[in-house]
Amino acid sequence: MAINALGYLGIRSDKLDDWGDFAGKLLGMQKIDRGGKALAFRMDDRQQRLLVSDEEGDTLAFMGWEVAHRDDLQSYAARLDKAGVTVHPGTPELCDRRFVDSLIWFEDPMGNRVELFHGPMIASDPFVPGRPIDGFRTGPLGMGHAVLHVRDIDVMLPFYRDLLDFHVSDYGLKPYGLYFFHVNGRHHSFAMVGSGQAGFHHFMVEFQNLDDVGQGYDLAQQDEGRVAYTLGRHTNDYMTSYYANSPSGFFVENGWGGRVIDPDTWEPHETHDGPSFWGHERLYLPEEGGRKALRDMRLDAAARGRRAPPVADCPWLFGELARQGV
Repeated sequence: MAINALGYLGIRSDKLDDWGDFAGKLLGMQKIDRGGKALAFRMDDRQQRLLVSDEEGDTLAFMGWEVAHRDDLQSYAARLDKAGVTVHPGTPELCDRRFVDSLIWFEDPMGNRVELFHGPMIASDPFVPGRPIDGFRTGPLGMGHAVLHVRDIDVMLPFYRDLLDFHVSDYGLKPYGLYFFHVNGRHHSFAMVGSGQAGFHHFMVEFQNLDDVGQGYDLAQQDEGRVAYTLGRHTNDYMTSYYANSPSGFFVENGWGGRVIDPDTWEPHETHDGPSFWGHERLYLPEEGGRKALRDMRLDAAARGRRAPPVADCPWLFGELARQGV
């Protein structure tokens, strides 16, 4: 029994036109019209990775997590029911809207809707990006990652770790509680920010080419207020990224070069270097309202020589590239 990837996300928003431009022209997803009241977006061969619906409610509508086997749905349903969590079977109509074979859904302790599904539908036509990019890093690693604001990590942690089998990658306690979880080789597919708030903090998409991130960063800077975090590199997953303000007020991280771990040998641990080695200046924060504290942590990490390990040398590869004139 295992959840093995973040499969899809759903967003509620009455700004469909803005989302069409943001997800299509900036992120580079393929836009699909779902009949006037909803837009869907593709990132790869899956029929749907992101769904934006014009409906009332909180910004995050649902998170869809893929399971390895269809029987896993019933196993998780039984475990959740025993823990007092109300579990709903997915109707055929709901499965059709999600483009999956089967699913169940329930709410976490803070009311976020979680869907577990099996059997995603594969598109018959190739993925066509909304701007020229080399594509997204998905496949077995899933759509990317999702991060929630939480009021009480002590309540949310056992729900995701113990009931849903999310594995802690690492955690930091300063300047606020941050917990990161993996369900496959991606360093984290889910995280929680102990901000004392509720709601969606951000989701991340990872590009195949660093230049696609850089060109997106140039595009984002043409739109005043679009950049939320400047270009930077994270300390735990080594992701080089910038964050954009989405039309719905939460962030979207645009990344490249994320760390892949071995889940079988990984040991969870506390981190002490802050979120970023460099960059990621929080432009949305006031100077004395957290921005300076995070900058000081980066400067301290730099003073101590903290950085990601170098990419391993591969003489054969370098020789082959040289031979081909690359």
